[in-house]
Order: sequence, then C-alpha cells, then structure tokens
Amino acid sequence: MTAEAREKPRADPRWTLAACILASSLSFVEGSVLNVALPAIRASYGAGAAEVQWVVNAYLLPLSALLLLGGALGDHFGRRRLLVIGTGLFTVASILCALAPSLELLLGARAVQGVGAALLLPNSLALLNAAYEGEKRGQAVGIWAAAGAASAAAAPLLGGWLVDNVGWPAIFYINIPLGLGAIALAIAFVSESRNPGAGRTDYAGAFLATAGLGGTTYGLTRWSSSAALDATAVVTMAGGLAMLVLFLMVEGRKGDRAMMPLGMFVDRCFVGLNLMTFLLYGAFSAAMLLVPYVLIEAVDYSPIQAGLALLPLPILISVGSPIMGQLAMRIGPRLPLAIGPLVVGAGMLLGLRIGTESDYWTEVMPAVAVMALGMAIAVAPLTSSVLGSVDQKHTGTASGFNSAVARIGGLIATALLGVVLSREGAGLIGGFHSALIASAVVCAAASGSALTLLGNIRMREA
Repeated sequence: MTAEAREKPRADPRWTLAACILASSLSFVEGSVLNVALPAIRASYGAGAAEVQWVVNAYLLPLSALLLLGGALGDHFGRRRLLVIGTGLFTVASILCALAPSLELLLGARAVQGVGAALLLPNSLALLNAAYEGEKRGQAVGIWAAAGAASAAAAPLLGGWLVDNVGWPAIFYINIPLGLGAIALAIAFVSESRNPGAGRTDYAGAFLATAGLGGTTYGLTRWSSSAALDATAVVTMAGGLAMLVLFLMVEGRKGDRAMMPLGMFVDRCFVGLNLMTFLLYGAFSAAMLLVPYVLIEAVDYSPIQAGLALLPLPILISVGSPIMGQLAMRIGPRLPLAIGPLVVGAGMLLGLRIGTESDYWTEVMPAVAVMALGMAIAVAPLTSSVLGSVDQKHTGTASGFNSAVARIGGLIATALLGVVLSREGAGLIGGFHSALIASAVVCAAASGSALTLLGNIRMREA
C-alpha cells in the first residue's frame, strides 16, 4: 500500500467531482448570500452592532480555527466520511438557522455551520486529489473552483429576492438541496480515501486555536461595538492572546505531528504570502460586508438590488483568475501579487464617492469592479505560490493554513467594524468612508509585503 491508501474506485470520478462541488458550494453560497440579509436579520431581532458582527463571526470562528484539523481528521478517519459528516452538520444547522426563534439560537446554529464547513471544505478538495491524477486533476480542481465562483455569483441575487419576497430565514433553506444532494452522491458513488500515516489529530492545538481566536475576537467585537475599551474587553483579548501563545508552544513541541507545523515558517516567502493573505483578505472582507449593508441601510437599496450591485465581483474574479494564473506562470507571481492589492485599494478609494444619493453606474459599480479586478489579479498567483513555497509533503497543510489565514483576516476585520455598523444615516456613510480608507491602507501594506518578502518565489501547478 502506498501512503495514499484508498479503495479501488467504484464509479466514474465525475461523481466525486459532482459531490464535492455540491458540498463546497454550501460554504461558497453562505459566504456571499448572508451580507445582503444582515440588515433584515438585525431588524428582525432588534439586534445591535455587536450582534450583527457575531452573525458573521460565529460562523467564521470555528471555520478558521478547525480547518486544518478537519483535513487531518479526513486523512485519519476517511475523507468521504468527514465530507458526509460535515455536510450533514451544515445542512441541519441551516435548518436551525432558518427556524431560530432568538438571536442566541441563531448564533449557535451559525457556529455549527462553521464546524461543518471546516470538515467538508478540506476533504472535498482532498477527495478530488485522490480521484484524479495529472492533467485531469488540474481540470477537476479548475471546474470545482469555477463552480464555487458561479454559486457565489448567483447566491446574492437569489438571496436578495428571497429576503424581499419570502423573508430572511429562506436564505438558509438554499442549503438543504445542496447538502442532501452532496450526501446522497457521496454515499452512493464516492470511494473512500484516507492517508493514516499523515493524519495529525492535534486536538490540543485545535482547542487552543479556537479558544485563542474566540477570546481575541470577542474582545475586539466588544471594543469596536461600544467604542470603549472596558475591563471585559481587555481581559478577554489578553486571555485570547495567551491561548494563542500556548498554541504556538504546543505546535512547536509536536513538530511534524502538529496541526500547524512551525517548520514551514522558516521560509521567508511562506511567511510573506500568509501575511499578504491576512492583510488583503481582511481588508476585502471588511469592504464586502460593508458595501451591501450600506447600500441597503443608507442608500435605500432593496436586498436584491444590493445583490445585483455585487455581481461584477464573481464574474470578473472567475473570468480573470485563470488568465492571470497563466500570465503569472510566465512572468512570475511577485509582480501580480504586488499590483493586485494596490488595485483593490484603488477600488476602495473609489468607494468614497458612494453617498446617500449615489448612482449605481457612475459611483457604485466602478468601485466594485475595480476591487474585483484587483482580486482577479492576485487570487490565482497567490494560491499557486503558497503551494510552491513549501516542500511537496507540506502542500496540503500549507494550502489549508493559507485558507484559514484568509478567514482569520475576515474574522478580525469583522470584529473591528462595530463602530461603523452601530451608526445610521449620514453617520453610517462617514464611518463607511473611514473604513474604506483604512482598508485601502491595509491593501497597500499587503502589496508592500509582496514586494519585500517574496523574493524569487516560484509557482506550482495544481
């Protein structure tokens, strides 16, 4: 048996591709549909700024902290099994979100969604890697990514229509047919795949990472939503940071058995790529949460109009990313990775023209389109460069860690937005503009990290 021990395939691997697309679409849809529903959710529960932040972060926190553990559990116990368990958790939690009679129950169900996503996402990609080889593997991963972009494009439009015509709970019902379809295909047609020798069931690391991120995020959320650094915020942030320090100590002792092997960080390029990812995705996530929220709350857009306003994003990213991936293979990734964040930042500065009487075509659309263009320039070179910055044996862990870093960037950014979300009318527009300026500065820092830390970095094909 090889290290990649697996059963002989029972069916056409295209069934595996279909199951993985349906399962991973749960996370892609959830990431894009919720923002157009946040104002309606806030009004429904009479929630404050901090509660709105936790509607997003209750999902992002377990997803960020448990993503690497989810992949390791799949290596050890079986990737199809973890895909089915994660998809089942996500689907049941979606029903609970739709039926939640209180905000507290909604937040709990959102956290369960995050756990489910942390199990299904890494194992959907790992199953594709096991089912395909060579050039066909690259094609399958490309189809998987394109399908995710397509679902992300359709979700805000469908979600906006549902919020307008049915009510915000209906956005969570979108997940039920996707989840049930993925589970049925996986059980019927997908071959089990595992790699027992590589499974790193680092439960101590997972607990410390979750506790550390949770404490830090809670403290930042409390601070930003109240604009006051009280004792509770200080204590929880200090406790969270202490847990993160303990996490690093535990990972250092575990060596290659760690959920996050610290040996990967001796490479300057790997550090630079993940710093850039944290900064870029943090700034971009802040903008993507605020733009539809501000359009609905301050510019009087309907939820479906806000969904339509974001349509250039998935279109330009899905069309432009393959082109930039091929170009970066020829010229190297360093220049695109330096230019992309600057273009995203320029789009954010264009967003300063958005006000209470904004015209979509001349003020909103240019900002959204330029941000989308910048992400299209950066996304494909970034993904391939992460794989090329580590040894072959660490590519799976490096890719998972980079995905977790992107989500942690969104987690921290969302935790800092309370000071904006708590405002109304002209005050909301002013806070929105300040957040865009800060995000543009962060994008410039992301570009600087690419220029100064990446050096002669190489790329690796999928």
